[in-house]
Amino acid sequence: MLLAALFGYMVGSHKAGKGDAQPTASASAERKVLYWKAPMDPNFRSDKPGKSPMGMPLVPVYASGEGGASSDVKIDPEVVNNLGVRTALVENGTLSQRLETVGYVGYDEDTITSINTRADGWIEKLAVKSAGDTVQTGQLLYQLFSPKLATAEREYLTALSSGSTSLIDASKQRMQALGFSSAQIRQLKRTRKVSDRVARYARSTGTVMSLGISEGAYVKPATQIMKLANLHTVWVLVEVDQSHAALLHVGQKATATFDAFPGRQWHGTVDYIYPDVSTMTRTIKVRLRFANPDLRLQPNMYARVTLDTRRPGEEAQPPYGAVSIPEQALIRTGQSQRVIVALGDGRFDVCPVEAGVSSGDRVQILKGLHAGQRVVTSAQFMIDSEANVSAAALRLGAGKSGCGKMPQASGPAPSSSDMAGMDMPDKSMPSMSAHSVPAESGSTTPTHPSTTLPAATMSGMPRRNRALDSQHKPRTAPLEDSGRQPR
Repeated sequence: MLLAALFGYMVGSHKAGKGDAQPTASASAERKVLYWKAPMDPNFRSDKPGKSPMGMPLVPVYASGEGGASSDVKIDPEVVNNLGVRTALVENGTLSQRLETVGYVGYDEDTITSINTRADGWIEKLAVKSAGDTVQTGQLLYQLFSPKLATAEREYLTALSSGSTSLIDASKQRMQALGFSSAQIRQLKRTRKVSDRVARYARSTGTVMSLGISEGAYVKPATQIMKLANLHTVWVLVEVDQSHAALLHVGQKATATFDAFPGRQWHGTVDYIYPDVSTMTRTIKVRLRFANPDLRLQPNMYARVTLDTRRPGEEAQPPYGAVSIPEQALIRTGQSQRVIVALGDGRFDVCPVEAGVSSGDRVQILKGLHAGQRVVTSAQFMIDSEANVSAAALRLGAGKSGCGKMPQASGPAPSSSDMAGMDMPDKSMPSMSAHSVPAESGSTTPTHPSTTLPAATMSGMPRRNRALDSQHKPRTAPLEDSGRQPR
């Protein structure tokens, strides 16, 4: 009798449960399933039904939000406001091709001139007193007293008196080799007067970069008296990240601004790209050339530079259009690139994207977003950490309502159907029991059955040495009858 009653109750329960499941299944079929997730691990997602790695059936997540949240993060709108979450619109428009960097002004080394004497002597008069002075073409630099120069003048006058053309030419060439100018030689020929002090004049306009001697000093041909540089053209040295090396080429246009002259721009060109990458900063050094007719730009002045990356012949082409977002909205990690998409009402999705080139404060998005969406530009890292989305979930994020077409993943995501055919060993633990001991017995040592547990190791964790464990077994001692309870 008892068995018959129990059998009838089970049959009735089965029919009732079957009848209740039919409307639920039909209602579920009407809703759109976004993805399936594991009931015990929300980070495990699949694009098809199946079982989780723990062997449990996957739970569907519907577009309506029933059966689970349809977004990665749900935050109360008031909390969103308190966190200062700001969003920006995903735009589809012109993305200018330019690089922005900084640098400093330097001398144009092509205009640097080193002033040296070609004979031993003493500086009788020094017309330039300090570095930084500006000299003009034909301006007196110094006067040198040198017996060797006086001897060359006497030999030239002797050759002129002899009337020998060969001697005249030879002595004239020797004077030129010693640094006499053509005007000084003509003057000597006209006056026929030898001077122990020979003047040296500037052959070009420039600024004194350095001054190595003082008045009255003894100098030799190896002594650098001063160094001049022309500041009518200057160099601006900048550094560009190595990831933009393909965008650099000699001759491209550059625009520079300086904090000392707000509202004014200088236009120049890329003069040289250095062939090595800095081992410290991983940047490429680029040399720009700018005209400086009014001498406003001074060496070591800080500059903000914008490089136009379009090559010659591309100026007539219209700038390309692209889907772009603010640079600060993009979250870059070692394995992925993603953004936080705002769905409204405090709902956010973590969407993987494929980023393209950067231009100013915006970055191009090749895949993953479309124009009109809103991305988080402030507090996005907090929302990202709250989502805690795994790599597999990012690869399977195409079903999210907030994400567009996903970028191509590097490898297939694990699915429950792939794991169904795998021969997985039984991971169930053998039953264990511990016999409790009454408190009045005075012993706290539990007794375990003689059951041998299977060895289990974790990746990256060393195996335990059972031989050492046997030598260091914990000792148990009976508690004294002091009324204290064991901890």
